[in-house]
Amino acid sequence: MFHPWRNPRRDNDDDRRRLPTANAATRVTAPALLAWITAAIAAQIAIILLLRGLRPRVPVPVPPPPPPRETGAWPGWREFRVSARGYEDAGLTQCSFRLTPMDGQALPPFQPGQYLTFALPAGPGGGLLTRCYSISQPPDPDGYRVTVKRAGVVSGFWHDVVQPGDVLRLRAPAGRFVIDAEVAVPVVFIAGGIGITPLLSMLLWSLDAQPGRVLHLYYAARDEAALAFAPLLERLAALHRHFHLHILCDAAGRVDGPRLASLLPPAGRHIFYLCGPAGMMAALGAVLAEAGVAAADIRQEAFGPAAVGPQSGHGAFTIRFETAGRSIGWDGQDACLLDFAERHGVAVPSGCRAGSCGSCETAVLAGEVRHLAEPDHIPAPGHCLLCLAVPETDLVLAA
Repeated sequence: MFHPWRNPRRDNDDDRRRLPTANAATRVTAPALLAWITAAIAAQIAIILLLRGLRPRVPVPVPPPPPPRETGAWPGWREFRVSARGYEDAGLTQCSFRLTPMDGQALPPFQPGQYLTFALPAGPGGGLLTRCYSISQPPDPDGYRVTVKRAGVVSGFWHDVVQPGDVLRLRAPAGRFVIDAEVAVPVVFIAGGIGITPLLSMLLWSLDAQPGRVLHLYYAARDEAALAFAPLLERLAALHRHFHLHILCDAAGRVDGPRLASLLPPAGRHIFYLCGPAGMMAALGAVLAEAGVAAADIRQEAFGPAAVGPQSGHGAFTIRFETAGRSIGWDGQDACLLDFAERHGVAVPSGCRAGSCGSCETAVLAGEVRHLAEPDHIPAPGHCLLCLAVPETDLVLAA
């Protein structure tokens, strides 16, 4: 334990008592007096040095360097075992997978609404594909649950191949589409199809952590067979009087603007969370804006640039793909450089298509780009994410 230095010098009065007094019986010459003073000072210095020598040295603590920036609860990839799987809808198109960490360590809490990034086999030829899936449950230290809708080759891999006991690699939860803490403000969740997954995580957490908060869920699907978690949602609505459930079955599997306008809750401030097809969210955003809802109170999951805001700017530029050895004219018809590259047959790795996984990160060798939204995965200096980027000038890309 650190103690302040203690001054070993004696009180000045004590020093004066030790000096010989000049009286009639004893006369001290100036040189003798100076010798006495010098000896006293030397003695004090010796005592100080002695005490410093006996006292253990306390090194000055040096603060450690700041830890490297991490975007999640752990760096890189971590192995998880599939401990269970099961379908959530009568049509058997939406399957949930329970994942538990191979190292047995408890998982830190995540923010309800976040997603996981997976490295999945690309097929018999080898390689990996990167895909992101929302966590469909509230935080649990023992594991995660993701729910995958059959819609293509990769989702087919989940449904047809992945079984309990299989080991998958994933990154820590990430994403900014999360529930807020403004308990006094009612929430309106609007889900289209598999967009229910992050909203279910928010809903379950809020019912437990924000008791009394008014919650509305508008959930659209093609038909009753396509509704995921229907028994759970109906049970929750029966148990919690502050939770209002609205099931909307529509051939398109989405909530359209006019229908939503007729179903909106009473006047007053609400925070809206939208997750579904990009077209649905664009239409709903317009309806909510016309209804006077502040832009800051409209939150949405970004599945791609079309869902997060304005698309590419206008302008005629030349895009040079250095590795492919091709120069192509940009005419502003594509939502992003990734769409542009794919439309013209330039092979570019991709995953989430929303700036989350970093698969499409590409070096910008010349020119300037603009990201349509702030990405979750921060590209290295001099790089961009093609899934969110549009050109501002002629470009030379490393792809």
